[in-house]
Amino acid sequence: MRIKKVINNNILCVIDEKGNEMIVTGRGLGFGRKVAQFVDPAQVEKVYRMEGKSGQRRLRELVEQIPLEHLDLTEAMIAEIKAAIPQPLNESLLITLADHISFAIQRKAQGIEFKNPLAGSILCYYPTEYQLGQRCLTMVKERCGVELNPDEAAFIALHIVNAELNTDMSEMYDITRLIEGVIQVVEYYYRDLGAFDRESLSFHRFVVHLRYFAQRLFQGKMMTDSDNESDAAFRALIARNCKEHYKCAQCVAEYIQKTWNQTLSQEELIYLTIHLKRVAGDLHEISP
Repeated sequence: MRIKKVINNNILCVIDEKGNEMIVTGRGLGFGRKVAQFVDPAQVEKVYRMEGKSGQRRLRELVEQIPLEHLDLTEAMIAEIKAAIPQPLNESLLITLADHISFAIQRKAQGIEFKNPLAGSILCYYPTEYQLGQRCLTMVKERCGVELNPDEAAFIALHIVNAELNTDMSEMYDITRLIEGVIQVVEYYYRDLGAFDRESLSFHRFVVHLRYFAQRLFQGKMMTDSDNESDAAFRALIARNCKEHYKCAQCVAEYIQKTWNQTLSQEELIYLTIHLKRVAGDLHEISP
């Protein structure tokens, strides 16, 4: 490894033998060192790397701006997050979460705290990620002696979901707002059957469907209608046999059109109908 940039006495930006940039840390690793010198691997305690050029640059900029202990803390957080979430996470989570945690700690020291207006929705729609956010707050308190605002758990949860879906934070807020809006439409439609059991497996499956539905919508990747006759016959069969739930799906489509100026295909409507039938089935079971 050759030194590309000396960040401080303990952090170096280096290039490996394949030309990949990475960040290496170690006590006194950068003291008295110069660009282009080789680094003794035995002195390296930790290695941080990103695959793409953009990620490498963002990581380099981040370690120049935040304390190393905040990066180490975030790495420990991500290890716990990965142990709890089976699907792959975007590698940029290290950057976005470390930046958020460090900034939150700095703001706390200045007496500045942010409220999250979507905290209740995030707790409901992303319960696993929210619990991991709470665990991260505990780790901040244990390692840094800083007790962050409980709403920070919701912010952290969105960073985790963002890494799951490969979106950005502004899109995650839109996704969460869309889910909230759709749930309100659906709950109003089925209001005579009572309230949804938000702890049920069916409700959780419905929310997961809405996550990916919203992601497709905001990324312009909505499912299109196939010209295949058997597919068309299947769509017609579902619409005919699940009239009540298909009508609810049409109400959701109207909300999407009015609020987000997007038109749903029949394919999207049918998949939504199937999920509505399942989640509404719970209401039929518990209604008097």
